[in-house]
Amino acid sequence: MTSSASTSRILIISDTHGTNPINSPLPPVDLIIHCGDLTQESKLCEYNQAISLLKSLDAPVKLVIAGNHDFTLDTPIYAQKLIEAGLQPPSQDQVVKKTYGDFGEARALLAARRDDGIFFLDKGTHEIALANGVTLKVFASPCTPSKAGGWAFTYDPAEQHHWSISKDIDIAITHGPPQGILDRTDEAKRAGCPDLFAAIATVRPRIHCFGHIHEAWGTKQVVWRDDSGTPPSHFTAINNDASKLIESLGTLRPGKFDSAEEKRRKEEKVEELVKKGYCYTRAEAQKGVQTLFVNAAIEGGSEETRRLPWIVELDLPLSTCVTE
Repeated sequence: MTSSASTSRILIISDTHGTNPINSPLPPVDLIIHCGDLTQESKLCEYNQAISLLKSLDAPVKLVIAGNHDFTLDTPIYAQKLIEAGLQPPSQDQVVKKTYGDFGEARALLAARRDDGIFFLDKGTHEIALANGVTLKVFASPCTPSKAGGWAFTYDPAEQHHWSISKDIDIAITHGPPQGILDRTDEAKRAGCPDLFAAIATVRPRIHCFGHIHEAWGTKQVVWRDDSGTPPSHFTAINNDASKLIESLGTLRPGKFDSAEEKRRKEEKVEELVKKGYCYTRAEAQKGVQTLFVNAAIEGGSEETRRLPWIVELDLPLSTCVTE
């Protein structure tokens, strides 16, 4: 038995959309997490591009979930799209089959990559052993709220969505954000799920990582209040005085009211980060007390500040059962 801890380095990315947006060599890490939207149009070639990207990164374990763009991983949605196109499942046009694959083909493509350290996670709780002796409990879910049809793994935002997250998880990996944290759109609307926030505020994992809302890229260290309210919301559950925004597009982009000195400081900071190829933070994430939230949506428009992957350093307890 041991109660010692190990420092783990975790690379977090999301929303690569069938591209390889990582242009600089990244240092080795203990774990990679991809929070979904591996593809833009759910084509087999895009899944292969995502696999090539993951294989190029130096880590023994790479966890992947689906996103709303990855519709061939959501068989009912894929079947619906085929019917809308005038094709009757399970028969498919050969061009469609070559481009998008048979039912289950994209999933099998990802599932076959365990020898490369790639683990595709369905919704639920998973136990993940790292090479440094840490065993993580991870909750994964691709689900996001959407009023529009045709997207994968979505639910009606007007209806309550049940998040079955156990209290002993270390990391929550979802495609979409919780309401109130790194979820604000360019239209200044909160796009996150309130039920997800309530679940996370109840469980209080060390890290909650996600993507989906590209313009809300960034990280925030949240300190929880002792009395979070019932049900907890981002208004009642967070100790805002003790919490801090670590980085966001707003801390990197020159703002309308920034002084010339502040604009120059931001430009120098961005230049330094782009040269390094990633953003880094050390998480102060005591279980049940603090949670590091990471929106790792890496894709951005050509005129925007380039969004970089996150490397998070975190002290995690070693496995309680150690085999000599």
